[in-house]
Amino acid sequence: MIAVNRYVLPNGLRMIHHYDGRTQMVALNILYDVGSKDENPARTGFAHLFEHLMFGGSANIPDFDTPLQQAGGQNNAWTSSDVTNYYSVVPRRNVETAFWLESDRMLELEFSEKSLAVQKQVVCEEFKQRNLNQPYGDMYMQLRPLAYKKHPYRWPVIGKEIKHIEDATLDDVKDFYYKHYAPNNAILAVTGNIPFAEAVRLAQKWFGPIPRRDIPRRDLPAEPPQTETRYHDITRPVPLDAIAMAWHMSGRHGDTYRASDLLSDILSNGDSSRLYRRLVVEKPLFSDIDASITGDIEPGLFVITGRLNKGITMQQAEDALQHEVQTLQEQPVQPGELNKVVNKYESDHHFSNIDYLSKATHLAWYELIGKAEDIDSETDKYKTITPDHMQQVARTLFSNSNRSTLYYRAQK
Repeated sequence: MIAVNRYVLPNGLRMIHHYDGRTQMVALNILYDVGSKDENPARTGFAHLFEHLMFGGSANIPDFDTPLQQAGGQNNAWTSSDVTNYYSVVPRRNVETAFWLESDRMLELEFSEKSLAVQKQVVCEEFKQRNLNQPYGDMYMQLRPLAYKKHPYRWPVIGKEIKHIEDATLDDVKDFYYKHYAPNNAILAVTGNIPFAEAVRLAQKWFGPIPRRDIPRRDLPAEPPQTETRYHDITRPVPLDAIAMAWHMSGRHGDTYRASDLLSDILSNGDSSRLYRRLVVEKPLFSDIDASITGDIEPGLFVITGRLNKGITMQQAEDALQHEVQTLQEQPVQPGELNKVVNKYESDHHFSNIDYLSKATHLAWYELIGKAEDIDSETDKYKTITPDHMQQVARTLFSNSNRSTLYYRAQK
């Protein structure tokens, strides 16, 4: 069990705390309830841009990294469709440095044309490197708008197009910042060698004076049910043909979420999984293959991607994948096979929460989607899933009218 303490500041900041005396370090993880789904469709990529801008200096601290490094600390951040997450790790004797730094960039960034220009260039180069110049880099950029027609999950976290970042103005980013980066839209998780009372004292001292902000009510357009199979066919300068198939699935709070997650593990989690064993080893149609879920809070996607071996046609690949998901619809998963993936999930879950930094990140996430204490009961929920439940979910999930297929052809 992970012992959790909590404290809510008057300005709305939720602090989650876990004491771990086995380390001499302390982790601060700040999760902001803002992701790419909160962007204007004509101004995408802003949440990811802020991941970079938040390191460009704040109201009272022109350089974020230097004082943290001088205190023996390190930091990083990441953005998703749903959240933006920052963390800092410091020795316990220097923990106040982390509270000071994180609170100041929550208070106010140092907005300047120079800082914006620098970070825009960094993000644009990342866009080119990851999505335009890397083989298969734009696969999800093509797949998302095929599967989604209304919901903002239809664009990737880095943005729809590079021009949205290039055209971003100082007023644009200020407006986005003050709408979303506020104590009453954030969760602070503090873990490691720091008593709860000390964490509360430092949170009050450094975060307490930050005023609440008016957070706009989230009103996302619902994705209408897909009623027909969709296809998209593109050609790119890549070595092998590839295929991607996506099905709409429930979000984190849906009754079928965990069964869908386990179905992805049945298909593709290790060398003994069905897709690898049957379609890479026994019948070598693919050079590599993967099944996964996007893991979104809102209804997300169940995705299978694979690169075809030379001489294999798209139709052969699609038929083989369709056969595998149809098998899940027609035949219940054997109890032994289900137990294997549940045990693997349980093992991964527990090992991922041994490290104090991982605990901070995961506790903040579970607090956002429910309550932090749910981190201890998550594996029990997976253990309640039966083969019959898996089959019922597969029958609905893998219906043809729910499928979007991307043919990603190698340029001849």
